[in-house]
Amino acid sequence: MNNIENELLSLSNEKTEECLLPIAEVSDYLHAATSHNTRRAYQSDIRHFIHWGGVLPATPDTVMQYLHHYANKLNSRTLVRRLTALKNWHLYQGFADPTSHPVVRKTLTGIKNVHGKPKEKAAPLTLQSLIVLVANLKKCDRLVDCRNNALLQIGFFGAFRRSELVAIQWEHISFVPEGIEILIPRSKTDQGGEGQVCAIPYGDDVLCPIAALNHWKERSCTESGLVFRRITNGHQVEMEAIKPNQINITIKSIAKRCKLIDAVEYSSHSLRRGFATEASKNGAPFGAIMRQGRWRHEGTVLGYIEEGRRFDSNAAQIILKQRDKSND
Repeated sequence: MNNIENELLSLSNEKTEECLLPIAEVSDYLHAATSHNTRRAYQSDIRHFIHWGGVLPATPDTVMQYLHHYANKLNSRTLVRRLTALKNWHLYQGFADPTSHPVVRKTLTGIKNVHGKPKEKAAPLTLQSLIVLVANLKKCDRLVDCRNNALLQIGFFGAFRRSELVAIQWEHISFVPEGIEILIPRSKTDQGGEGQVCAIPYGDDVLCPIAALNHWKERSCTESGLVFRRITNGHQVEMEAIKPNQINITIKSIAKRCKLIDAVEYSSHSLRRGFATEASKNGAPFGAIMRQGRWRHEGTVLGYIEEGRRFDSNAAQIILKQRDKSND
């Protein structure tokens, strides 16, 4: 049992002898059923509830008080996740779920209606913006620029999540006549580890993820292990991969250097969003976009595409154009 679980167990006011499965006896396999990031978020949510003054197991009345206390202080989506964490804690400890009470669910809906805000989204990286970033990196051509050029192009054309990008190893890459095939042993949408393959073709002189990757391979003098590694201030390539959050910092930094308007709004997710948007604009079939980005939910991709094509077949634009013709 890890330290966090010890903390949660000690903070609970009730003994867990009546639980179907005490925390101390939870198997590694049960832990593995939930991703590390999700489990860590849930643990943080439970700690937040306890530090506020809640006790475990909780009652619907306590949960209601918790919701009222944070209704206008936390994003409603955060409250939804907090309740999900509480629900899972109670269910897996064999207690009744206090979050399922109708009054609790109704209250949460009311909080969404009163305090709900649009979800903050990373700006999609357009193809033209990618060209600007890549041109700048090629011009500088420092070791770190060489790595970042490969990182951005592979990330964009492979529609990679940042967790997938930092985990790529040279052994996962197969060079084929059409380009490269990258094995993704495990990902957010493949927790079972069945493996997914992302195929990336050759490009041209302006954009070519394969050429960028080969250039980085040559400059970094690496042929095995992690691909996108940390680089010291002394320009030494380390064995460790860059941290996932470093990708966000890197994209923002390069975009600011290139004086792009949306620089501060870029993140690693801009690569995936940008890919879906640009692929749709260039006529790629919906199924092909889904397959390349390894998306499970059609609604997610449709949202990206719709956001990028708001002025395509725009009804208001049609009216305005017709008016211009009539005035002529």
